[in-house]
Amino acid sequence: MLGQRLRHKTALITGSTSNIGQAIAEAFAAEGAHVIVSGRNAERGAEVVAGIRAAGGRADFVAADLDGTAAASRDLADRARATLGGRIDILVNNAGVYPAPATTATDEETFDHVYGVNVKAPFFLTAAVAPTMTEAGGGTIINLGSWVARLSVPLGALYSSTKGAMETLTRAWAAEFGPRGIRVNAISPGVILPPTPPGTTPTRARR
Repeated sequence: MLGQRLRHKTALITGSTSNIGQAIAEAFAAEGAHVIVSGRNAERGAEVVAGIRAAGGRADFVAADLDGTAAASRDLADRARATLGGRIDILVNNAGVYPAPATTATDEETFDHVYGVNVKAPFFLTAAVAPTMTEAGGGTIINLGSWVARLSVPLGALYSSTKGAMETLTRAWAAEFGPRGIRVNAISPGVILPPTPPGTTPTRARR
């Protein structure tokens, strides 16, 4: 049976065709929200949407490649709003990439790509969504941080620094947008074990 805590709410969850994002989309839909499943893979997106609808929830897929450009973020915001009937009540900045080379092995292209996806994309998506949230009387923004932003690990300086940036942005946005009725919080997961077929060994995935 569907819950009611998010009844009449709309939600955009980036990177929600698998793993954490998918679980968030399914949980929000189970609480009554109309969710936008977003990502690059249309086939996986369709599967997630079908699963949500089969459980009695409301969901649509909006394809997006959040490469860090402001244009890509604005385009997703526009298409998500149109699909949701003109408003986005909840934004979950979940999409991210996790290459973890040593600092000395990180080239400029990799650096720019990781910061583009993990920091620039949610920055400009938030900038595109927040004004209409304010006009609607408020909203909620949830950012995905990570435990590695506060722990010393021998690899992953690039990735962990992007998650540190997102947690800093969370505090700054809470101060900036809170007076406008927008609540901003971060979630910092630890090690996540993605689903694996029976009889196989799970592979660890960090967030």
